[in-house]
Amino acid sequence: MDFEPKIVAFVCNWCTYAGADLTGTSRIKYPVNVRIVRFPCTGRIDFMLLLKAFDEGADGIIVSGCHPNDCHYTSGNFHARRRWMIFRNLIDFVGIDIRRVAFSWVSAAEGAKWAEVVTDTVGKIKELGPYSEYHQISKSFDGGAK
Repeated sequence: MDFEPKIVAFVCNWCTYAGADLTGTSRIKYPVNVRIVRFPCTGRIDFMLLLKAFDEGADGIIVSGCHPNDCHYTSGNFHARRRWMIFRNLIDFVGIDIRRVAFSWVSAAEGAKWAEVVTDTVGKIKELGPYSEYHQISKSFDGGAK
C-alpha cells in the first residue's frame, strides 16, 4: 500500500488561492493530497493552527501568500515571514521536522508554480513518511485526555 500524505495548505485569498484556482482552470495536473484553508492574508494566520493541523492528522503543511511588496494589505506577507522565523524554532522545539512545512510565495498568475509547490511538497512528505509524533506529544502535555 502506497502512503498518500495529507497536506493542509494555509493560503492568501488574493494571490495563492487565485493561483491555485488558475491551476485548476488551466487544467494543470498536480497531486490531490492538498486541502486548502483560505485566509484574507498570510499575515492573519495564527501559526498555532499549523500545530493543530498536525494534531488532527496532517502529514505536511504549506503556507503560501503574495510575493513581497505585492500584498493586498501592504505588509501582511512581511508579518507572516517574521512569524515563520519564530515558528521554525517552535516546531523544532516540539520535535517536528522542518521539512514537513513549506513556505512559499505564489501570485495569482502563477498557476504552474502552485502545481510545482504542491508536487514538491507531496514528494518530500512521501519520503519522510506519515507523521504521528505530534499527537503523542500533545497527549503528554494534556495528561492523555484527548
